[in-house]
Amino acid sequence: MDAPGQAPNPQDTLVVIRCQLGERTAFNDLISRWTPSLHRYALKLAQDRDLADDLVQDVWLKVLRGLGRLREPERFRPWLFGIAHRTFVDRLRIRYTQPADANVDLNALPDPNAGDDPFALQLAVHQGLDALPVIEREVLTLFYLEDMPHADIATALAIPIGTVKSRLHRARTLLRNHLTALETT
Repeated sequence: MDAPGQAPNPQDTLVVIRCQLGERTAFNDLISRWTPSLHRYALKLAQDRDLADDLVQDVWLKVLRGLGRLREPERFRPWLFGIAHRTFVDRLRIRYTQPADANVDLNALPDPNAGDDPFALQLAVHQGLDALPVIEREVLTLFYLEDMPHADIATALAIPIGTVKSRLHRARTLLRNHLTALETT
């Protein structure tokens, strides 16, 4: 995967070009390479494994239909996540406009300072992330879990870079508030 701010991976670009030339094994390589990232992204947004599986499959169908029209193979990653974003928004429109699940008890999240469990903080962060509204969860997932730079997130979500930065700020603040609430309980 590309690190934030770095040039696209030339191997990914080559696989995309091979796909565009009609090489069937290249598309399998592309699926193998990017399905874990897409699935992680879908699971963070949908919070339902079956729905995430369906969404990822829908994304790959759209990629298969549109890959020939991709003019900049080196920009495959933001193009792919742009398709994923639009697919997820279409399928999750009702959840996308609603606030986070009101039934989530943030006080029930584990205390990151409790015991000697080194994974408690990581678990608390993931549970706090899952409790965020989907807009904030999406931008944090792309930035931190998928290591996408601001510009690629802006391209994928079809929003200005300034909006990406403000959503990241809001998401970090909300997540920090969740974790701080855990420390005080």
